[in-house]
Amino acid sequence: MDVMGDKATLFGTGRFARSADRLVDRPAEQSADMSAHRLAHQSVDHSADSSVDPSVDQAVEGDEAGEAAEEARQRLAAEAGDVQAMSVLGAMLLRRGDLDGAEPQLRAATAAGDRAAANNLGVLLHQRGYAEEAAGWWRIAAVAGSAAAAHALGRHHRERGDEPAAEYWLRQAAEQGHVLGAYALADLLEHRGDDSAEQWMRAAAERGHREAAYRLARTLDRRALCEQEAGADNGVETSALETSALEEAEQWYRQAAARGHRRAALHLGAILERRGDLKEAGRWYLTSAKDGEARAACALGFLLRDAGDTESAAVWWLRAAQEGDGNAANALGALHAERGETQTAERWYRAAMDAGDVNGAYNLGLLCAEQGRTAQAEQWYRRAAYAGHREAANALAILLLQGGDATGAEPWFSKAAEAGSVDAAFNLGILYAGRGDDDTALGWYERAAAAGHTEAALQVGIARLRQGDEQTAERHLRCAAGGGSAEAAYRLATLLDARRPPAPAHELGEPSQEKSECEEWYERAASQGHRRAQVRVGMLAAARGDVVEAARWYREAAEGGSRNGAFNLGLLLAREGSEPEAALWWTRAADAGHGRAALRLALVYARRGELAEGQRWADRAVSLGPAEVTERAARLRDALREELSA
Repeated sequence: MDVMGDKATLFGTGRFARSADRLVDRPAEQSADMSAHRLAHQSVDHSADSSVDPSVDQAVEGDEAGEAAEEARQRLAAEAGDVQAMSVLGAMLLRRGDLDGAEPQLRAATAAGDRAAANNLGVLLHQRGYAEEAAGWWRIAAVAGSAAAAHALGRHHRERGDEPAAEYWLRQAAEQGHVLGAYALADLLEHRGDDSAEQWMRAAAERGHREAAYRLARTLDRRALCEQEAGADNGVETSALETSALEEAEQWYRQAAARGHRRAALHLGAILERRGDLKEAGRWYLTSAKDGEARAACALGFLLRDAGDTESAAVWWLRAAQEGDGNAANALGALHAERGETQTAERWYRAAMDAGDVNGAYNLGLLCAEQGRTAQAEQWYRRAAYAGHREAANALAILLLQGGDATGAEPWFSKAAEAGSVDAAFNLGILYAGRGDDDTALGWYERAAAAGHTEAALQVGIARLRQGDEQTAERHLRCAAGGGSAEAAYRLATLLDARRPPAPAHELGEPSQEKSECEEWYERAASQGHRRAQVRVGMLAAARGDVVEAARWYREAAEGGSRNGAFNLGLLLAREGSEPEAALWWTRAADAGHGRAALRLALVYARRGELAEGQRWADRAVSLGPAEVTERAARLRDALREELSA
């Protein structure tokens, strides 16, 4: 029996590699509340009751001439002593970057009690690097009711590590409906592990904050995944609550993606792909990839490859690999390896490894092994195995075992099996079975079988049959047969066949009986090329009186090398009056060691009067057996000898 795992494909990372593990929760495309230095770019308040959201670009309607006219109008009003005009003019100049022009206007308006001006003066001073003075003005504005100032002040305190003060002011902003205040408060609470973080993240998301929508979706997604894993461990099906969480997560991903969040588009694409909505998944992957998300470009490549467009897939993989995506580099390596371009494949596998993807080392090992470079293959397998790659550990163990180092192979098989490699668990079963330790072997076979390993299930079934536990044996044989094992299907059919009551003799003119379950399993094994199953199907067909079907299966078995198939085909042909052709098949069977076929040939030649040839085949039948054949053949041989000597 061959060990499992050495025929793995060159690209072993699957699609969209480890999506649940690698997708970052706090992406680089962060909003103003995710980065402290963005306070320097905080937009200004335009009135006592409103502030410009720093995460939103505030475009002034109208052309430059209109803006200039508005500025001139506000300047005239400010010079006439209009406090609100001073505040608005200061905000306009601040937004334009004219800090020197804005400062006197804002100070004058602030002195007159304008809270928007106080907030914007804080923004200006923060941009100049006077953080403490800025905080003082923000405090004044916040106390006066400015949500924007409370948000800025909360951010200021968080930067300095004063989380209680930060929470107080951010909560003030959030409770006044300030979107960024709600988001910043949620971020702070989430950092501390406070369950109320989700409430404020949801509040920000509902007001259109795309990063909040994305992070809320991630929270819901992770929660549903945890519930799913817990349910799987307990044998519980997906709950309505879990389904609801997944659906809500999808909606928030969709909202964030529609607002240009590239990672949300990536996750949305993955959800749609799993559901089978490949066309829409491709659109979101494309949107994300065009925005610079390397993993989306990689996932789009896989989608295109599965659709048969390998060339376009390679274009997106190349783009992702050049941006440092190891999964895409592995995909390119596999593509070139399939084309026989081993040097280029090796270069991309090395690029994947350099990008931190351990699959690169594993795939390099596979590539070297296919080229017969065993020492280098072992080197790469070891590198990947030491990094925790379970299939590399299994491949390394196989390499060592093939080199005769069973002692060195065993710990690597164990390491791979403990890490979840089903092939490694099966291989350990083979290793222990070879040592005669059947109990330990059975334990590993059972472990692999429980994970769906077909050959392991077959071995468990055989072992349980040997122990007389037919019920357990049948269960495992059914699993293995359902997984495509022809041997398991044959053994299951044999087990069921032994339980069948004897069928009544078939009489001419009677309709054929319906096929039993055991015959269906025999036929499944036979259709997969199992020679003994083909002979058995032929026998069952013959018992039903279906000579044509019986001959077909006997012939297929015989042509595949089955001596029983050749013998039975000869019997069938002889009964149909085709003894010369029957003799040809008996000759093939006898040459393969079938004693009964040799005896039949001896009788054929004796009837024809070819006594010497008959004696030769009788001698052959005596040596081949079994006992009753030996006895009959010996009597025939002696009679022919007497006839020849007479």
